[in-house]
Amino acid sequence: MEEMYANLSRGVRFLLCRQLGLQDLDDNVHDVFIIVAQAICNGELREPERLMDFVHTVVRRKIAERMDQAVKSRRSDVDGDSLQSVSDRRPDPERETSDRQRIALAMSVLESLPERRRQVLTRFYLDEEKPEEICRDMDLSEAQFRLIKSRAKARFAKLGKQARHTKAFPIAS
Repeated sequence: MEEMYANLSRGVRFLLCRQLGLQDLDDNVHDVFIIVAQAICNGELREPERLMDFVHTVVRRKIAERMDQAVKSRRSDVDGDSLQSVSDRRPDPERETSDRQRIALAMSVLESLPERRRQVLTRFYLDEEKPEEICRDMDLSEAQFRLIKSRAKARFAKLGKQARHTKAFPIAS
């Protein structure tokens, strides 16, 4: 039995390691040896010259069994994770803090814009007013509105970047 274990273990170890990795390698090699030894002892191996074919069959079955276990384990892990995320719909505290910080930064940058630019951005993006309405109320042509809005957006983006990079506001990225 010792001789057989020594002769079989090297090849079996290589096959198992290549397919399943190093985790539990010794246990898997030992399992294959026990299956082969029991088959020999029980007289189930009728053709001794086909021992290596039998060993390869046992190894392939062991690999398939371990892979099946891994798939089932992953499925149960994924199912558990998805159920947990579905069951708790409250936003996490880190996300809430990050959102509040971004809003505070945006509002601060918006407040630093000149009145007319701030008013165009606020009315168009926050209040969702139509451009025609804004133009009428602020006595602007369509071209003036687009130009003010475009310049205000560019200035807003520039000031927002500066504020983030100077760490004026702690923003979680």
